[in-house]
Order: sequence, then structure tokens, then C-alpha cells
Amino acid sequence: MTPILQISKLNKKYQSGFEALKGIDLSIAKGEIFALLGENGAGKTTLISIICGIVTPSSGVVLVNGHDIVSEYRQARSLIGLVPQEISTDSFETVMNTVTFSRGLYGKAPNPELIEKILKSLSLWDKRNSKIITLSGGMKRRLMIAKALSHEPQILFLDEPTAGVDVSLRKDMWDLVRGLKNAGTTIILTTHYIEEAEEMADRIGIIRKGELMLVEEKLTLMKKLGKKELTLQLQQPLMSIPESLMLPGLTLSADHLELVYSFDTQSEQLGIAGLLQRLSDQGIAFKDLKTTQSSLEDIFVGLVNSGEHTS
Repeated sequence: MTPILQISKLNKKYQSGFEALKGIDLSIAKGEIFALLGENGAGKTTLISIICGIVTPSSGVVLVNGHDIVSEYRQARSLIGLVPQEISTDSFETVMNTVTFSRGLYGKAPNPELIEKILKSLSLWDKRNSKIITLSGGMKRRLMIAKALSHEPQILFLDEPTAGVDVSLRKDMWDLVRGLKNAGTTIILTTHYIEEAEEMADRIGIIRKGELMLVEEKLTLMKKLGKKELTLQLQQPLMSIPESLMLPGLTLSADHLELVYSFDTQSEQLGIAGLLQRLSDQGIAFKDLKTTQSSLEDIFVGLVNSGEHTS
């Protein structure tokens, strides 16, 4: 299947010499939710701005459903909806008028039924005649999504969609995004809330200093790079770890009552089985054990701090 978004060898270098993007290659399938993670200044917004036609690339090719963003700008841009991080709209306009106007900017014929459907799906219909200045922050965020959806885009970019939004509204936004995905819209979001990507994304990309370090299925990523930690609560204090028990990643707690074993998920069976057998051979009894697995945040922090490329 042809990807709805195809990026090849994309570079952006400013006159100052700063390289914001370096050789980005990325394909995104229709109907997936793709999360782009990275620290401030990593290149997330630059990448989105180039795809949306706001910033001109230095080199490389971006195709939106087969349309080149430079030579076929109008066709490509008509397929994209952008919800920017910053809320900017005419404060004294009504909700209905501003969403209707946004649709008209793309040369689309008026469609009051569609606008009503969008506003109802975003719980904004009751506010359709209200001036934007009277809306809460959460409603303004939803209004930005309504404007981006008004011309029926196939791809929706969400740049930090829940920045500054409270937890309950954030979960509402997640439900909304899932609904858009189920309706066939491709969602590409940038976020610094790791739990947002962990909750919603099908695939995850990690960008660092303008380079795409990693692109992976979320579950595969967590399985491949995740660490597990086994904690054994001992029945009797252990003053030191016997030499025969020495394993990489095995430590003794300060109170001498717990053995903590960190290991890769890929070596889980061999690592735990070997440790428990050695404990039995040594006559060291434990009264409880628990395992914890690293979250996506742990993986992200580890990758960014190491700066290593993972394929």
C-alpha cells in the first residue's frame, strides 16, 4: 500500500548554518497514529512546518498522497489539517463563523451539515454562536481542531495538542483523536507527554538534534528496548552477594534485605531462571518477588541521553 505521507532525504539548513533537519526518511500509512517525540529544539516543529508548507526545505522530497509539497502545493496542502501548539484566532468572531471561514479558505463549498457534525463531535455545538473570547482554554483547543477539520483533511497534525490542558480534558482529547482515527484520518502528533504517545500511538519516532534516531511500532519498541527489574525480598539479611551469584545487573539493597536484578526483556527467561536456580543452590530463601518494566518515558530518556542510533 502506498503511504499517505512519504518523506525522503529531507534537510533544512538555515542561513546561519544551523541544521534543523538532517536526512529525514519517513513513511506513514493511512489511518495510523504516529507520535513524534523529541526535546525542545529537536526538530519536531520544523518537520511539521515543512510538510504543511510553512517552511521551505533545503533539500529532499515530501509527498502527501503522491503530491509533492513544493510543485503540487495546493493539492498537498488541501489534504492536511494543522492544529498548532499556539492558539491563535479572532477573539471577537463566533465559533460557527470562524470554522466556516476556515473551510472557505481552502476553496471548499459551504457545508453547514458538516460544520454542525464537527462542532457536535467536539462538544462545541452549544457554543456555536458564542464569541471565541468567552471560551475556556480547553474549548479554544477544541476549536482549533474544528478549524483544522473543516476542509476534510486526510492527515491531521497535532502539535503538542494537550499542552496546558488538565488531565481530564487530556483524556477527552485522546478519545477524540481515536474517533478521528476510526473515521480514517491519519494522525501525526508531537508531544512531550510520554504517556500520551504510550496511550495513543501505533508507531513512535524519536528525533534528536534534527536526526530521526528511531522509528518503531510502539509495542515492539517497548519489548525491544524496555528493561525489567526483579526485586526479591529476602527472608534473612544478606551481608554481601556471594561470588557464585554475581550477575551483571544484580545489586543488594542498602538494608541488605532485597536483591534487585535489572535485565533486558529479550533475555528474561534465561536471566531470571538462572538467578533463581543459583539462589536455591546457595540456600538463600526469599519471601516475595515483584517485577517492574520500564515505561516509554524510561526508554525515551535513555535513548536521548545516550545519543545512540537504534535500527
